[in-house]
Amino acid sequence: MTRKIIRRLNAAEKNFDTQLKQLLAWEAVANEQVEATVAEILQQVRSRGDAAVVEYTNRFDRRDLVVAEDFLLASLELDQALGRIGAEEREALEIAAQRVRSYHERQKQESWRYTEADGTVLGQQITPMERVGIYVPGGKASYPSSVLMNAIPAKVAGVDSVTMVVPAPQGEISDLVLAAAAIAGVDQVFTIGGAQAVAALAYGTETIDSVDKIVGPGNIFVASAKRAVFGHVAIDMIAGPSEILVICDGATDPDWIAMDLLSQAEHDEQAQSILLCPDSEFLDAVEASLLRQLEDLPRAEIATKSLLDRGALILVDSLEQALQISNGIAPEHLEVSVADPEPLLAQIRNAGAIFLGRYTAEALGDYCAGPNHVLPTSGTARFSSPLGVYDFQKRSSIIFCSPQGADQLGRVAATLARGEGLEAHARSAAFRVKK
Repeated sequence: MTRKIIRRLNAAEKNFDTQLKQLLAWEAVANEQVEATVAEILQQVRSRGDAAVVEYTNRFDRRDLVVAEDFLLASLELDQALGRIGAEEREALEIAAQRVRSYHERQKQESWRYTEADGTVLGQQITPMERVGIYVPGGKASYPSSVLMNAIPAKVAGVDSVTMVVPAPQGEISDLVLAAAAIAGVDQVFTIGGAQAVAALAYGTETIDSVDKIVGPGNIFVASAKRAVFGHVAIDMIAGPSEILVICDGATDPDWIAMDLLSQAEHDEQAQSILLCPDSEFLDAVEASLLRQLEDLPRAEIATKSLLDRGALILVDSLEQALQISNGIAPEHLEVSVADPEPLLAQIRNAGAIFLGRYTAEALGDYCAGPNHVLPTSGTARFSSPLGVYDFQKRSSIIFCSPQGADQLGRVAATLARGEGLEAHARSAAFRVKK
């Protein structure tokens, strides 16, 4: 008997909607202990500054920091890390950075204005944020792609200062991460992590300037801290587990599709991998490939649990039905692995990133295609977008009234203000009205 590695669903079954809803159900675990710990850390850093950051960093990351200067990396250290990595790794980082920068350059918004017939000028002024903080997982983990995807759009937007925080448990830190910071143009790097790093970025300390926005992934303590400081500063999002949804016509190599599903499943045990296809035999082939390719996958245990708990191979009647289901799911990553994907593109309403054609693996988007890999998860692609240059730019309205414009608008505003019972508003507008 073949071992089952992933559930099978059929969109034609009466209880399919209920089964799908159960499959998609995911809520961040409300951990009161975590929230209480984070609240205490935030309060201590806000009131005690560097001293609290040093204390918590020594405790949680097993460091021996004495003063705040011990967690600030000199720019020379970034350049040295760039020199230590291999030539192939450096070339890959530089190519990825160039592609990410080129893509995001096209997202820059420009200020605009227009003049009405009476000389009144209306418009919008675009200005970058002054300071942004990016959180990058650290220690033995190496996520240079996270550095590029978060820092480069901020630099393209014209942010004055990009500060990176990255934990260094027991003093360990990845040269690839530091090299990526050098290539991306990060201005400052502090080797701190956890809720204390988020607090330092949000409130500022004697050594670390407060920022306007905090972006980047982290563990449950980081996510909880970002949620807690939101409103005092901006954040990118509270991300859920990584997701991939593949729509396939059944003619792509099943090994390719199976590995695309595994590429998300290996992230963590709560990651979600779903395949929609109108060919049941193809679903059989993908399932067999999953079992075979898991055998030598380094993170097989994680991927296996992810597939068993949250994965699915779903039989649909048609590609059109697959698109309807996909729009309801609003996946983080959507692969459309069909012969001619272009006609289907207009039918896609909800997706973080769309990968068209048989040769476009989602993994390319994670590292070097160009578009940002920071994407809305858990169905939030219904109303959210990928991280981009626009997330680091602000829009200010411009109103410059001519005497004639003030006369006309003043009469309208005064009438509406009095209708709302706001006499001071009415008189303020009426002062500029011609008598």
